[in-house]
Amino acid sequence: MQRYILIRLIQGAFVVWAVVTFVFILSRLSGDPIELMVPIETAPEVVELIQDHWGLNDSLLHQYWNFVSNAAQGKFGQSFKWPAEDIMGLIQARLVSSLQLTLTALVLASLLAVALGVLTAIKKDTPWDYLGKSFAFLGQSAPSFWTAIMLMWLFGVELKWLPTAGKGGIEHMVLPVATLSMFQVAAMMRLVRSSMLDTLDSEYVKLARIKGLPEWKVLLKHCLRNAAIAPLTYFGLTAGVLLTGSVIVETIFAWPGIGLLIIASINGRDFQVVQAVTLVFSVGFILLTLIVDIIYAFVDPRIRYG
Repeated sequence: MQRYILIRLIQGAFVVWAVVTFVFILSRLSGDPIELMVPIETAPEVVELIQDHWGLNDSLLHQYWNFVSNAAQGKFGQSFKWPAEDIMGLIQARLVSSLQLTLTALVLASLLAVALGVLTAIKKDTPWDYLGKSFAFLGQSAPSFWTAIMLMWLFGVELKWLPTAGKGGIEHMVLPVATLSMFQVAAMMRLVRSSMLDTLDSEYVKLARIKGLPEWKVLLKHCLRNAAIAPLTYFGLTAGVLLTGSVIVETIFAWPGIGLLIIASINGRDFQVVQAVTLVFSVGFILLTLIVDIIYAFVDPRIRYG
């Protein structure tokens, strides 16, 4: 296990380096941020002084080395768009807001997906099964931006039950959380249902029923646990996707999280913030997948890492 974790950490470090390097190059191709910071009529010598101040006149190799060496120490420089704020402090403040949505959506999606997946599996070819499969089809077919707009129109504009934008109380979280959860519930439910159907027909489940075990114990202990590997894999990916993929939802609902921060940074050509957010996302995603791989061994004792 220790050797496996070490190898995965080395692989993860390489992936983080590749992602950050790719983003570093792409962000420079978007243009000079100074063009957005100063008026058009600014004298060329003044523009050059500002570029020298931000280190933008240095070679790309020198800029890259400065970024990598500072990032290794937890330093990400100064933001072009918000020069008075520390970049990590800016990310942490926005990350808290994003986690409020993503963690709530992740817990809600997991609970609903497991419940619906088990129900549709044990009620195969019944109206419950057809209803569940219809929901899965709709949930995976509808784009998140369309779902968000439809929910805003129905519950915010027509019924006036919920606010349509901004951050406030729990009522402000309902629509964005529902939007984030819908696709994940549908996808995870299909995995749970498929895995449950495979285990329900297995010999050890038939033996457990012959021995007279209660049906709930057969389903939870013998079926769901053995069917959990595929949904668990998707759960780890979902956690990362919800965090990094909430940009559209946060933008539509004007939720002040990482999504809005990175959109504003890209529009403002704020290299420093874009690079820092990318690094945080990459490290978080890789750690999540590693944790899920380790959990496999506890869920299914037959799994051993050499």
